[in-house]
Amino acid sequence: MTDFQSLPAAQGTTRRSTPLLKVRNLSVTFPQRGGPPVNAVRGISYDVHEGEFLGIVGESGSGKSVSSLALMGLLPSSAQITGDIDFDGHKLLEMNDRQLSGLRGRDISMIFQDPLSALTPVYTVGDQIAEALLLHDSALSKQAARSRAIELLKVVGIPAPERRAKAFPHEFSGGMRQRAMIAMSIANDPKLIVADEPTTALDVTIQAQILEVLEKAKELTGAAVVLITHDLGVVAGHADRIAVMYAGKLVENGSTADVFSDPHMPYSIGLLRSVPNMQTAGTQRLVPLEGRPPSLTALPPGCPFAARCPIALDICREVEPLLASHGEFADGVRVPGLDLAAAGTPRDQPVDSHVAACHRSGEIASGRLTRADVFPRPEPLEMQHAVAREAQVPVLTVTDLKRHFPLTNGGLFSRRIGTVRAVDGVSFSIQPGQTLGLVGESGCGKSTTILEILEMATPQAGKILIDGTDIGTASRAERLKLRKDVQIVFQDPMAAIDPRLPIGEVIGEPLTVHGVGRAERRARVQELLDLVGLDPQMADRYPHEFSGGQRQRIGIARALATNPRLVVLDEPVSALDVSIQAGVINLLEDLKEQLGLSYLFVAHDLAIVRQIADTVAVMYLGRIVEYGPVAEVFARPRHPYTQALISAAPIPDPAIERSRTRVLLEGDLPSPTEEITGCNFRTRCPLYRLLDPAAQSLCTTDDPPLVTHDGVDAACHHVDRNRIVDSALVGAP
Repeated sequence: MTDFQSLPAAQGTTRRSTPLLKVRNLSVTFPQRGGPPVNAVRGISYDVHEGEFLGIVGESGSGKSVSSLALMGLLPSSAQITGDIDFDGHKLLEMNDRQLSGLRGRDISMIFQDPLSALTPVYTVGDQIAEALLLHDSALSKQAARSRAIELLKVVGIPAPERRAKAFPHEFSGGMRQRAMIAMSIANDPKLIVADEPTTALDVTIQAQILEVLEKAKELTGAAVVLITHDLGVVAGHADRIAVMYAGKLVENGSTADVFSDPHMPYSIGLLRSVPNMQTAGTQRLVPLEGRPPSLTALPPGCPFAARCPIALDICREVEPLLASHGEFADGVRVPGLDLAAAGTPRDQPVDSHVAACHRSGEIASGRLTRADVFPRPEPLEMQHAVAREAQVPVLTVTDLKRHFPLTNGGLFSRRIGTVRAVDGVSFSIQPGQTLGLVGESGCGKSTTILEILEMATPQAGKILIDGTDIGTASRAERLKLRKDVQIVFQDPMAAIDPRLPIGEVIGEPLTVHGVGRAERRARVQELLDLVGLDPQMADRYPHEFSGGQRQRIGIARALATNPRLVVLDEPVSALDVSIQAGVINLLEDLKEQLGLSYLFVAHDLAIVRQIADTVAVMYLGRIVEYGPVAEVFARPRHPYTQALISAAPIPDPAIERSRTRVLLEGDLPSPTEEITGCNFRTRCPLYRLLDPAAQSLCTTDDPPLVTHDGVDAACHHVDRNRIVDSALVGAP
């Protein structure tokens, strides 16, 4: 058994000439009863060498996960798989399940997107890791396997591994479960690790921790890594090579630096243009990638991207382009050569080549077509963030809001054993026409805060004022009027819309509640559909007939039905592809300016908050720890938690990502039931560990209040000392 602690890092490993993994002409088709088959993967080919980190990116439905499941032999038996997968001399598609089981978990391991469903709930985490060891090493004793499981949990950063090994998966947080999955994946010193969206559902701080652990696992085992993700920032910071998928095919493949700096495929250019960037957010509009991917059951002739491509030619709609090096083009005419998707044995391109599937990639690569020719340059965004006039009455004022929940031991004679401090003294205000971004990790109290506002009931403690009216003392009639002025857009548009109703009735439902007549209601629905960029003739269609971005526009239209003054946006774009996010964000910005709306924008994506918000409030364990103008907070964060959040946020630029110095928070967010004396952030604070004992004593005994520092409120005893380590914490290059 390999000793991970003594194993040298894999950096600098000499690449052997034969790839560890060779995928050639891989196609996966799912037959459908009574309908055309789904061509999920269509003739993709790529190589992965020892110690290499390959990132596969693309929109939902592009075939990324299906290709990885085909590699692992985990697709259903109904799937029709053709092509060739050669892993270290093994022809995987020719092996039966028993033979594949000998490789899975030993030579090839996989980290799944949802660790809770991937782990067995009735066995302890330690037993499941030990099982992975025992399956592939019959000479290993159960006691040795348990000891090794504890050691692996320690390697991936699980605190108190001896105790945690005896815990069940539901007792772990999301980040800890993903760490346990990584521990299991490296247990047998694999040669290849396949990670399928391992950070999708995690907070930015936990995401940074998981990626750090994944990098450590790669170094300790020397394994190659195939990372499947939609987050281009993650790929920029970690992958050696990047493969872009669209409509079941690879459309671009090359080194990460080359693809990011000089993409040759319009789809890749569109993806990069649509991603919010922490460096440019708030200064320019996003450039959305219009349209939606084609159905994999009825692909159009020619290039699948042609309908969305602004530089498509007639040939693009007739002949599907081949994956080829731009060097094989002369004066825009394709020279016969590489065809990785054609029948027969393809001619291999050198592993460091940059190839793209576009009839015009030669023009793009030579500079005859620039990025601005493919997609327009981002329009400058007028600086918002203006200080509101004092005479204006805030649309929303929250003062010292508290929401505590009793924690009982259950049973017939239950008794109170603690208190969950979900919201613990929160104060903020939103001026007319402004956006407040509410950010923080999952469990910090963001959702409870907005639910307290939307409930419009007398708060447990504190005050909530809407347009100057105290909802705690408001009459029933006043509250009914206020409900028209405050609306919400939910995170998951499909779950928030009744699938049995046509969207016209969905959008008009708030008007029905407030007694608006049928004719007036129908006219308003038509107006709203046009306002959010949808065809008014679509009013009779059902939700399933729309894409994710269109469904979110429907949710926005419903929220605007009553002409509200304040719209609460609860993670409105987190469930959308980056290509769709840009269009929704631009729509929200346009509606805010056009209708004079105010937004309470709840999110964990700091780049999007920087793009849309005027002020930002950072929450931690039910409290606001920093609050001020967004430009000032992002330029010079005062609180170490804010600095760590910004440091953890990925930037889609390989040069910047690989030169940043990050400070990772230790562990997960503590439970709101814990009694933490003094500063509740000190248990994870990177600054606390740098302080002298006298300064640490102040953090241990005194809870810091929110104090204004140059126009920004921060709850930290050591804001002045904190500036000493700004560059390290924020991750400045």
